Amino acid sequence: MRAAREGLSLTDNSLGYPEGFVPALLDPGCPTPALVAGPRGKAANRRFNVYRNNVTVSLIDALAAAFPATMRVTGEAFFRAMARFHVRERPPTSPLLFEYGRDFPAFIERYEYARSMPWLADVARIERAWLDAYHAADAPVLTPYALASFPAQALRDVVLEAHPSTRLVRSAYPAVTIFSANRGSGPVGRIETREPENALVTRPALDVEVRRLPPGADVFLGSLLSAEPLGSAAATASARCPEFDLATAIVVMLEAGALAAVRQGG
Repeated sequence: MRAAREGLSLTDNSLGYPEGFVPALLDPGCPTPALVAGPRGKAANRRFNVYRNNVTVSLIDALAAAFPATMRVTGEAFFRAMARFHVRERPPTSPLLFEYGRDFPAFIERYEYARSMPWLADVARIERAWLDAYHAADAPVLTPYALASFPAQALRDVVLEAHPSTRLVRSAYPAVTIFSANRGSGPVGRIETREPENALVTRPALDVEVRRLPPGADVFLGSLLSAEPLGSAAATASARCPEFDLATAIVVMLEAGALAAVRQGG
């Protein structure tokens, strides 16, 4: 139980676990390790099974806390069954429990029983981005005045630096709408849209915010995150998406607090 509660890495044997202890801890098909014994040397199968179950349940609870919208979409029973398979396949590798589940969206994508919900993995990716944004470093956000201080002829060459909390999640499905509808506790109506939606996740102050990006803004932001100058990023977005509007994209990012600094490109 200590491993799950404290978030200790189950792939690191610095704690001196007996050989075969960790595989048996996560897989009920494995026998109780030979060195695990009860009073007077008796087999400890029942006690070990209780310990194994407690660790697994704790890790499933951690996934449920990190992916509440995903669980609401699937229902608790489905989610916990799916999470149990993930726990067996991917034990924690970090002593920080909030890091656990980083590869859960990819697991959902190939989970056989979730194939009828092809958008579910992207909803989980938004939730993972939400958690990362929540734990990101604090930093001031870029103001419109800082951007306006550059001469118009120099704007093409400036580099816009992302805020530490900024995350981009692209989806071929209406993942932002599904996420938003299921993140709260209110009733969820029928979702009519089938259009692809790309999410901008930020935490400009205390609260994490999730926005649906306008057309082409995902390409623009992706280029900015790669440290491309503003002019080059805008050209790439315009070439890939004729509907892209530079002014709208910049306003959305400034309002969301997605940018932290601006500097002259080298």
